[in-house]
Amino acid sequence: MGRAGSTSAGVAAEGVPPARTRPPSQADVAALAGVSSQTVSRVANNKSNVDEETRQRVLAAMRMLGYRTNTAARALATGQFRMLGVISFDLSAHGNARTLQSIAAVAQDAGYSVNVAVVQTATEGAVRQAFTQLTSQAVDGIVLIEAQILDRPELQLPPGVPIVMADGNPGQRFPAVDNNQLLGARAATEHLLSLGHATVWHLAGPQDSYSARHRVTAWHKALKEAGAPVPPVSYGDWSAESGYAIGRELAVRDDITAVFAGNDHMAIGLIRALTEAGRSVPDDVSVVGFDDIAEARYLEPPLTTVHQDFEEMGRACVALLLRQIEGGESIAGLVDSVEPRLVVRASTAPPTKRPRTRP
Repeated sequence: MGRAGSTSAGVAAEGVPPARTRPPSQADVAALAGVSSQTVSRVANNKSNVDEETRQRVLAAMRMLGYRTNTAARALATGQFRMLGVISFDLSAHGNARTLQSIAAVAQDAGYSVNVAVVQTATEGAVRQAFTQLTSQAVDGIVLIEAQILDRPELQLPPGVPIVMADGNPGQRFPAVDNNQLLGARAATEHLLSLGHATVWHLAGPQDSYSARHRVTAWHKALKEAGAPVPPVSYGDWSAESGYAIGRELAVRDDITAVFAGNDHMAIGLIRALTEAGRSVPDDVSVVGFDDIAEARYLEPPLTTVHQDFEEMGRACVALLLRQIEGGESIAGLVDSVEPRLVVRASTAPPTKRPRTRP
């Protein structure tokens, strides 16, 4: 005779799944949820032809039983692995890291995992190797972040796997998401000119960077159109250290009253160098950054910068991939533009005195 409160062998207490020695199956989930195995399969594969109440009941049963989808079987059935690949050249760069973070979050919401390959050298061979690495791990599509190919004018990749380029040069071969570097850099330059500065110096990112090159192009064009002198470009590497090193060289020139830095980290180093040289920001030199990192508003002075919506970049990249993977669309050459915006803070102001010119 059993003790009070106990249950008979093989009979589970109400609302508690029975103990089992094997992993739960699709049939177990179907029985607990009161649906067919086909309905469980549709829910497991994120199909849309299941009403929401039934979907939630099946998901609750999966959680209660600890059911895990057999990804290999699902891939055989659907031809999809629910895995996206990302190739990036530099994950230490703020924009690349934020874009990747957003891609991972959006992909997870869509039921996909993300696998990342980092390219160490900016050559087509290195990118093809990363591409092969990811495709051998069964990804359904790949996002290539800020393609920097030095040894070939155009990147050639094997066909068969959907690709989206983020802030790269897709030509007509791939769809792309563009953070509109040209618009952002023009806004930064024109803002400084509108304050009355005779010209704007530029502290650019690496010369092999697609984003940096576009910002240089827009800065140069804005100055030419305004009839302003075009100073020589100084190239950094996106780091505060490079901004500081170049800033020490610029700080000794009293003809410089405005600088557009290619990103916020270089702007931070630049401001430090100017301050150490006894030049006030913005009274002596106005500074604009690019990216709008979280710390920008808390600097002293708060940094005027170009805000980039990296979260939207990630959403747009995943959306274009899924249009190819799940919708079967051919969208080569389609470019989805994410618009930046200028955020004016206290690091920019009209020049307090007319700068002396130099030959």
